[in-house]
Amino acid sequence: MAETITRDDAYLWLEDVEGERPLSWVRERNAETVAALTDNDRFTEMYEGIRAVLDADDRIPMVAWHGERVYNLWKDAGHPRGLWRRTTLEDYRRDEPAWQTVLDLDALAAAEGENWVWQGVTFLRTGPLGGERRCLVSLSRGGADAAVVREFDLDALEFVADGFALPEAKSDVSWIDADRIFVGTDTGPGSMTSSGYPRQVRVWRRGTALADAPVVFEGSADDVSVRASTDPSADGRRAVIRQSTDFFHARRYLLTGAALTELTELDVPHDAGVDVHREWLLVRVRTDWRVGDATHPAGTLLIVRLEDYLAGSRDLTVLFTPDPHTSLSYADWTRTGLILVLLCDVRSRLELLSYSGGEWHKTVLGSELGQTDVWDTNADADEQYLLLSSGFTLPPTLRHGALGGGAPTILKQGPAQFPAEGIETRQFFATSADGTQVPYFVVGRPDAGPGPTLLSGYGGFEVSRVPAYNSIIGRGWLARGGTYVVANIRGGGEYGPAWHRSALRENRPRAYEDFAAVAADLVERGITTRDRLGIEGGSNGGLLMGVMLTRYPELFGAIVCAVPLLDMRRYHLLLAGASWMAEYGDPDDPDDWAYLSLFSPYQNVRDGVPYPPTLITTSTRDDRVHPGHARKMVALLRERGKDVTYYENIEGGHGGAADNAQLAYKWALAFEFLWRTLGAASGDR
Repeated sequence: MAETITRDDAYLWLEDVEGERPLSWVRERNAETVAALTDNDRFTEMYEGIRAVLDADDRIPMVAWHGERVYNLWKDAGHPRGLWRRTTLEDYRRDEPAWQTVLDLDALAAAEGENWVWQGVTFLRTGPLGGERRCLVSLSRGGADAAVVREFDLDALEFVADGFALPEAKSDVSWIDADRIFVGTDTGPGSMTSSGYPRQVRVWRRGTALADAPVVFEGSADDVSVRASTDPSADGRRAVIRQSTDFFHARRYLLTGAALTELTELDVPHDAGVDVHREWLLVRVRTDWRVGDATHPAGTLLIVRLEDYLAGSRDLTVLFTPDPHTSLSYADWTRTGLILVLLCDVRSRLELLSYSGGEWHKTVLGSELGQTDVWDTNADADEQYLLLSSGFTLPPTLRHGALGGGAPTILKQGPAQFPAEGIETRQFFATSADGTQVPYFVVGRPDAGPGPTLLSGYGGFEVSRVPAYNSIIGRGWLARGGTYVVANIRGGGEYGPAWHRSALRENRPRAYEDFAAVAADLVERGITTRDRLGIEGGSNGGLLMGVMLTRYPELFGAIVCAVPLLDMRRYHLLLAGASWMAEYGDPDDPDDWAYLSLFSPYQNVRDGVPYPPTLITTSTRDDRVHPGHARKMVALLRERGKDVTYYENIEGGHGGAADNAQLAYKWALAFEFLWRTLGAASGDR
């Protein structure tokens, strides 16, 4: 089958990510794009404006709890890679907190001659060295998913000599205690899945060789991944192993006992969301689940005492049941309670749940906070939480509260980073091809008349697109008179699991029909015209853009397609692609390829059909979605005489940029392309 898939691909050579010939081709395309788009005052103004808001000193320094302190990664013009720093919550309330630098990424990169990009941290939360003393820091080269892992001492503020350390790989780590960690990483043949993620879980003891660390769990090569997470709420005496058999299904096991060697599989649906915290088992149902005499519909949230469930009890308490307009987005624990984030026609509502007297009690936070998410909780220690609220034109506000306390209070308020006077947010519904009502938000001046409009969408993996403040869109598009639109198409999670499932695999075209319906509705309402309607999306949204280009070219005036999947015949053979077959299907299966072949953009470029001007961007360091997708599509479009522009950032990973300067440059290119293509009433074309 591999020969069949590749034999007609004239541009297969562009999949050689760092080969001399492909990179020469990339440099030629980049030079053409830079020469065409950057040599003018408008590009410079947009780049500098976006860079200014990304580096602004008065933006909210977002924090995460650990122990008695809050931690922040701060990037600005003087620290492009970032300062990892900390302070107390009390001090954080001040206008000018007294930050203590924990790790200077720019200084580290310079000292070690590496292009380090921060990827995350895993704190030791249990045992005698718990609290704030040790952590595992992940650093990637150029922003890739693969990273090195190194142990860091939070007292001495330095890496631990001869501490835990892993070479570059797509690794997974979790502390057990001060001297042991769970590790999943590339230790040679058989240790990784076909998707490129860990297949094994090892227990690695300090001072021993990783190769000698015993394997305590092993999945199959066809699994997506296997990982172990120590449960800090159980004082390190319990861990959960997740064996992801595909992107949406997993088997979960409890690892208990003094040596964490007793393995018990949890009898829960494999497609459910599952969380274990203190004495509770939380289950979010993704397909209808019959338990005893009750059937719990998809989207329901259930809770039960873990000990009772393991003993055979199925006396589950319902915490949330969806309705046609309301779904559960997610739930976050405090120490003893829960915060539910609901979406009501894609607008958030929060419910705070506390347990007393044998019952769960609910407090509803009003919608006057705007679109609100749980930013962090202090679930290891107490009932504190942080909420982040914003809207398309509402700058972010960070609030602090505690379950059982009063209303949350403002900690920090972000400044307006673009002028929003006269700009309104409206919600409309478009009718898709099968009659489904598809919501979308329109942000702009309602009396502007048909003008330049940028429509964005995603539609996959149960990801919801909700109203949020975006200073980049604000500076580069709204402030210049453009209208911005977000489409909540099927495939996302805006209306729960059913909204996602309705565009899975062979039903994927429903998402594309939804997006096309929104585009047509915008024109029918007089918000824009076809020639002034641009669209933008990345990753799975990049696939959406590719399908719009090849199946609905008559609807759009311009397309920006970022870090995309485009060759659906080979996607499962490239990097992490095999992990997404539950979403899209298996091209090696003739039945699956029968429907994939109908919308795979790379296989559906047509001669004699006018395509709108298209900008395609990607990153050489993207080790999630292979840059070959973008490269090959551009080469094919050029061969067919289509109007296509290309830019590939050498760094940046799947996000397309490794620092604020690169992010600003990428977006300035996109906006310059769009303004030049779509034009404006003032003659901005």
